[in-house]
Amino acid sequence: MNSSGAAARDPGTSRPQGGREPALMSIGEVLAHLRTEFPDTTISKLRFLEAEGLVDPQRTASGYRKYSWNDVARLRFVLTAQRDQYLPLRVIREQLDRMEAEPAPPSRPNLVAVGAEKAADPSDTRVPREDVIERTGATAELLDELERMGLVTARPPGWYDGDAVVIVEAVVGLQKYGLEVRHLRGFRAAADREVGLFTQLLAPLVRQSDPAARARSQETARDLQALSQRLHAALVRAGLRGELGR
Repeated sequence: MNSSGAAARDPGTSRPQGGREPALMSIGEVLAHLRTEFPDTTISKLRFLEAEGLVDPQRTASGYRKYSWNDVARLRFVLTAQRDQYLPLRVIREQLDRMEAEPAPPSRPNLVAVGAEKAADPSDTRVPREDVIERTGATAELLDELERMGLVTARPPGWYDGDAVVIVEAVVGLQKYGLEVRHLRGFRAAADREVGLFTQLLAPLVRQSDPAARARSQETARDLQALSQRLHAALVRAGLRGELGR
């Protein structure tokens, strides 16, 4: 991917007017832009996406990354596709390559992943077994083992929901770093403890029968999940900094 070529194919992101060169941003500035919509994004995540070929920022003579608005649009597309469609990076990269290969019409809209206007409920997603294996790179044996451990559940007549796809994809990624399936029992136990705690917090709303209370319980559950994820990520980051002497 060539940065200058990507800029020429800018899909309509905001840029300064009057023929001036667009301002370039540091990785910290890009992170600030993206975190309003993707609060769990980190600098390490942005570097990882660069290493995977999803974005190609310019470099200064000192080696610092400088991002264009087109780079930010690509990153937003990638993060949206991961969050809302549970797509692996390989598939997202193919989508971006196809979009860049197409001649841009005069008023081409911004890069927006399909379904980005409204995030789908993972429980409403139905993914056949074969597609789970194709999307995640998991083997049939691994999927069977995850089912036996209770980490994922197949719904009759043999499809999986969106959360199952995310779980399998995460396990496949962790295995690349040497994690063994037996280590996942700790993740399952920690999640079960968290579910039990949040169930107690949600119980007063769940017991109410009116639709407004049910809607509040669902929104509260989403807030609890988001806060829990942020807390977990921060605790792991802090712990690793200590282990790495940073």
